[in-house]
Amino acid sequence: MRLDSVDIAILNRLQEQGRLTNAELAERVGLSASACHRRVKALESAGVIDRYVAILSELALGRGITVYVQVTLDNQKRDTLVAFEEAVEHVPEVMECYLMSGDADYLVRVLVRDANDYERVHREVLSSLPGVTRLVSSFTIRRVFSRTAMPVPDEVQVN
Repeated sequence: MRLDSVDIAILNRLQEQGRLTNAELAERVGLSASACHRRVKALESAGVIDRYVAILSELALGRGITVYVQVTLDNQKRDTLVAFEEAVEHVPEVMECYLMSGDADYLVRVLVRDANDYERVHREVLSSLPGVTRLVSSFTIRRVFSRTAMPVPDEVQVN
């Protein structure tokens, strides 16, 4: 699937305001409602639109502390990596997990209430995950900015 300027406009509008009705979206991108609906469905089917979500306020829900944790495993064998990844996915405080190059094997973003809550997560959860030998934690001081919308290139070929 090759994205054209209309597809890109649809993606940008949906990233700005994901709750637009199909009629509102169609009007903003200059299409009929039926043509817009077909385009959105094609973008969903191609995997360009991954999912729709509501972005909740971390502060309003009492999760105001973000901690980035570098996780080192005892080895990089496939079974060890798979076991860690399957286990860490079930930790509700872990918002993101990345396999990394460099000194640490993984970078994990943890969302907690406060330092005491993180101590609990560190001691009772993260340190007991399969293969973990080292955790290096960095507390954020404040968020400077956060984006949810990613730039959509002018031309892209979607496989």
